[in-house]
Amino acid sequence: MNAIERSSGFDRQLTLSIFGLGYVGCVSAACFASRGYHVIGVDVNPLKTEVVRRGLSPVVEEEIGDVTARAVESGNLTVSDDPRRAVLDSDLTMVCVGTPSRPGGGISTAFLERATEQIGAALAQKSGWHVVVYRSTMVPGTCEEILIPILERESGKHAGSDFGVCVNPEFLREGTSVRDFFEPSKIVVGESDERSGAIVMSLYDELHGQRFRVPVAVAEMSKYVDNSFHALKVAFGNEIGAVCASFGLDSHAVMNVFLADTKLNISPAYLRPGFAFGGSCLPKDLRALLHAARQHDIDIPVIANVLVSNESQLRRAVDLVTSLDKRKVGIFGLAFKPGTDDLRESPVVELAERLLGKGYDVLIYDSNVSLSRLIGGNRSYIDERLPHIGHLLTDDVDRVLDHSEVLVAGSKDPEVVAALDRAEEHQVVVDLIRLPHAENRRRQAGYVGMGW
Repeated sequence: MNAIERSSGFDRQLTLSIFGLGYVGCVSAACFASRGYHVIGVDVNPLKTEVVRRGLSPVVEEEIGDVTARAVESGNLTVSDDPRRAVLDSDLTMVCVGTPSRPGGGISTAFLERATEQIGAALAQKSGWHVVVYRSTMVPGTCEEILIPILERESGKHAGSDFGVCVNPEFLREGTSVRDFFEPSKIVVGESDERSGAIVMSLYDELHGQRFRVPVAVAEMSKYVDNSFHALKVAFGNEIGAVCASFGLDSHAVMNVFLADTKLNISPAYLRPGFAFGGSCLPKDLRALLHAARQHDIDIPVIANVLVSNESQLRRAVDLVTSLDKRKVGIFGLAFKPGTDDLRESPVVELAERLLGKGYDVLIYDSNVSLSRLIGGNRSYIDERLPHIGHLLTDDVDRVLDHSEVLVAGSKDPEVVAALDRAEEHQVVVDLIRLPHAENRRRQAGYVGMGW
């Protein structure tokens, strides 16, 4: 008995039905069958099912033809023209139908809904536990707001108690999908219940890759994050190439230097959502690169809009504070980076200035930017550029806490965290930097995270 049989209570080999034999469905069906699972392929196009029935692959790609032929020959991969029968004869149904773009840019869920109706109708006639797994790419909320209600309506049963629902996004690259299936960098399962999540995750036993069991909507979102970042990287690389070429530089030589830094450049650094960036380097250097590109008549819209995006994040923070209808604001942390006293182009300074401009009663605490400790350039910077901010600074963290109705967290210093932990019911904590234990704080009233 394999791991999935132990986790689900099956006393026989597991059978999967896979709806949709396009790119994702065909690869999934053949690869799962090659791992010893019985797989029933279903597709509305009889040409696809006939191709698979003959041991051929309906898609052209490295390895998939051989994997499909062996799976069919072994008897582990079969096809059916009867969706109801496929569900009744299987223990788990994977939905791999297309979600094409609509004219406005949104996805069409028509194929998803049709397949879901068929599965739900079959579940009405089935006893025993069945898991419905969505591999199709769909925006957060699709499963819980559209598909699960269809399953429950058609089956007369309830998700999580009568049957399971999971979202298991695929991360398969065209051209290397078979290799990506067997060598995944990660496996993501969004689960409606723990039992179903364990069953789906067990499908990947003995395959390497970091594993995530998450809420359904998180799994739905994960595919969009990946593809958006991949597109961003391509566009960024191409824009850098255009600028380098205008200077007569070999962009690949430049990018070799860039790629060598795995501490900051190709790494998790800077990829955690939070507040806007600032400081003495990033804004200045972005502006200089944009200026150089304009001088050479090079259009670099992705890089040009980084500062626009940063301004939008700052504006979101202002809107978040003003939406609370409270006038007394305490800001904890003023420097652009925690642990420093550098105020140059600090987004928190800009936040404070905009709130002051709107008539808010603001008081600020930052142990590193205390006027009593400032010397040299930083003191001059406050005296000359931010005189209206300087008189709002205090060395007393409790004074800011007692003064404020809104507590803006811009620092994780221990004394700041301790003060915020003493916030009273009438006070709202606006977290710009993700305080410790934010995953617990966000469940509490009086706490608002900047992007979580």
